[in-house]
Amino acid sequence: MNFFVRGPTLLVTGQLSDLQFIHSSDSCEVVICEGLSFAFEMEFGKELLILVLVCVLGNNASDCGKGHTLADKNCVDINECENMANGCGNHTICFNTNGSYYCQCQKGFINTNGQSNFTVVEGECQDYNECQSNGNICGRKATCTNVIGSFNCTCRFGYVSGKNSSIAPDCEDVDECNEAQMKEEDLCGRQGACKNINGSYGCICEQGYTNYGSERTPCSEINCDSFGGSAQSLGVLANILSMMRNSCLALSNPSGDGEWKANGEALLENLLTATDGILSPGLLESSEGVSELLTTVENSILLIGPQLKRDRTTIDTAETEAEIAVQRGKTRPTGPIYLANENASLNTDWTTAAGTGTYPGFALAALLSYKNLAKSVNKSFEELKGHERDDVNPSFQVFSRVVSVVVSNPSTQKLNSSVNITLRHLQDLEESSEVKYICAYWNERGAWSTDGCDQQHSNATHTVCTCEHLSSFAVLMALYPMEHTFGLLLVTKIGLALSLVCLVLCILTFNFCRSIQGTRTTIHLHLCICLFMADLIFLAGISKTTPVGGCRFVAAMLHYYFLGVFSWMLLEGVQLYRMVVLVFNATIRPLYLYVTGYGVPLVIVIISAIIRPKHYGTAEHCWLSLKDGLIWSFYGPVCFIIVLNALFFIITVWKLAQKFTSLNPDFSKLHKIKAFTVTAIAQMCILGLLWVFGAFLFRKEAIVEAYIFTILNSLQGALLFLMHCLLSKQVRDEYAHFLSCICTQEKKRYSDFSSTNPSSSQSQGVRSGQNTGESQI
Repeated sequence: MNFFVRGPTLLVTGQLSDLQFIHSSDSCEVVICEGLSFAFEMEFGKELLILVLVCVLGNNASDCGKGHTLADKNCVDINECENMANGCGNHTICFNTNGSYYCQCQKGFINTNGQSNFTVVEGECQDYNECQSNGNICGRKATCTNVIGSFNCTCRFGYVSGKNSSIAPDCEDVDECNEAQMKEEDLCGRQGACKNINGSYGCICEQGYTNYGSERTPCSEINCDSFGGSAQSLGVLANILSMMRNSCLALSNPSGDGEWKANGEALLENLLTATDGILSPGLLESSEGVSELLTTVENSILLIGPQLKRDRTTIDTAETEAEIAVQRGKTRPTGPIYLANENASLNTDWTTAAGTGTYPGFALAALLSYKNLAKSVNKSFEELKGHERDDVNPSFQVFSRVVSVVVSNPSTQKLNSSVNITLRHLQDLEESSEVKYICAYWNERGAWSTDGCDQQHSNATHTVCTCEHLSSFAVLMALYPMEHTFGLLLVTKIGLALSLVCLVLCILTFNFCRSIQGTRTTIHLHLCICLFMADLIFLAGISKTTPVGGCRFVAAMLHYYFLGVFSWMLLEGVQLYRMVVLVFNATIRPLYLYVTGYGVPLVIVIISAIIRPKHYGTAEHCWLSLKDGLIWSFYGPVCFIIVLNALFFIITVWKLAQKFTSLNPDFSKLHKIKAFTVTAIAQMCILGLLWVFGAFLFRKEAIVEAYIFTILNSLQGALLFLMHCLLSKQVRDEYAHFLSCICTQEKKRYSDFSSTNPSSSQSQGVRSGQNTGESQI
């Protein structure tokens, strides 16, 4: 008996019960039936089961053909679909035929081999993606969604299904304007008219109102006055204002000539490019310029944000980083907002961003970081109050990038809930007894303030600020010189007090001691007056940085009087030179002395104040700022005077040496000039060395230099009193005479001594002659 099984080529040899069979190629031939064991070789287990089944059926069928069996000595068809449970596989339909069968995939499925009719060994059924194969299966008014074995069609926004069918819905246009009118809803705002269009609707705004180029956004009032006027201080900023004003006017007049389409992305790029043009050249010179720039950019973001097509927009330029988030819809958005860049992050929510006022159909939040603006705003700390420690005011500096936070909420001066702003430090530095981080914002007066902003947490790299209002923010570092302040203040106060006492004694001596009157004494008198005023102002006002106007006045007075000290020192060098070189007429007219000693410093201070008025006084001290070279308006004249005096002294010493070796030297006069020269040189060395260390006085970490400067400054008055008063025999005699007049007993002893000593009168006359000679010199 022969029968055939169609399938892949397979060789089977062996014994199964009493059936021995050989399957070769696509046939199965029965040869002998004997034995119980079997052996076989085949490629697939499933095919083997079918083969054994068919062979057994064939054996039982005796002389019946393939797909038939013997029943009551008659050959009848075998229903393979009933005898094989799930014989065709999943998602299939089995069809029985006379002597055979075939399989077909259910609707929504397709055979992997591509055949419509197949057997279980010829393929299997998998889902057929109707949406992918036929993109327009649902029509242009609906969207297709594939499901296992089928697909669903959903009407697009603005359409509704006309019949209850997800396979072929009849999507009809929805008249949103009519429905809103029936529900008494205001789709387009009070100043907008709703117009139905196929699949949607649009809002037509009146003059002065806009939907920012989004047809379904309600019309809201737009004010272009914030972009009016001209920016006198920043020429490029005027271009930004003009660009934004033109865009604003186009939005507020959508019915104007020509069709205008909003392009928020291009406008944002143009804005930040123009901002780079302002910031890239360097520092902004004034606080007003910084405020004007920040305000203009914030107003521009509020105008550009609703015009952006994407919900999130990020842009990075050479000077700025910006991230803007926009939510649109009929209802106010809710949920958290997180905006971040490399140097800052913002944590708030959409309720805060949208506010509680009239909802314009969108909400906006933006985080804008300025990469190099911190250098321009590292000033204007005068409004920072309440940060003193032990009566010591700290110095401040900006220690993060400046960050602006912008939201569509018009009421940002007092938010219902606080916002958290995390700022990265410019350097990694932990807080300590000398360092404290402060959260501050740039106020409308162009100064840093801490009102409504608190530090929540700080570590070496970041500070988290919690603020109840929105503006431009930064982290300020307060520096407290705690370790050395007390000792330095103590040395300064004691030393300068001693110096002032000695200078008062010098002034009284030079003014009332008649025996030493002359040009040189006049020079010493006014030198001491200038030094007394400088030390007094230094002691009283060097650290009084507030108010700013008072601090600038103190700095200008210190500048003037210290320059006066060196001017009178120059006149002393000139006087010594004239005494040696010009033997006759060596005196200088008082008018020339006053013009040089007081007039020249005054001219220098006036010119400096006109050129750099805001550089008088710093945040730490009332002295000249080290920025922009203003300090050289002091050190320039000082260096010039020291060099010139050194030249005069060299010539004076050289001439003195020549006169001492001459044939008939006047030793008395030459010794006096020599003594004057030595004291003048010592005086110049003291003052010159003082301001060598003074150059480092107002820099951070210059503690040793500060102590040396303070000690030398304190010793000036004492050294002048020692050199010009105590070491002068004439002055000592005057002091002795003065003291004798106070004590009557001493006066009597002096009178008795004069009557019993006949040579006293003679010696007195000699001394008077010497005094007259010095006076003439």
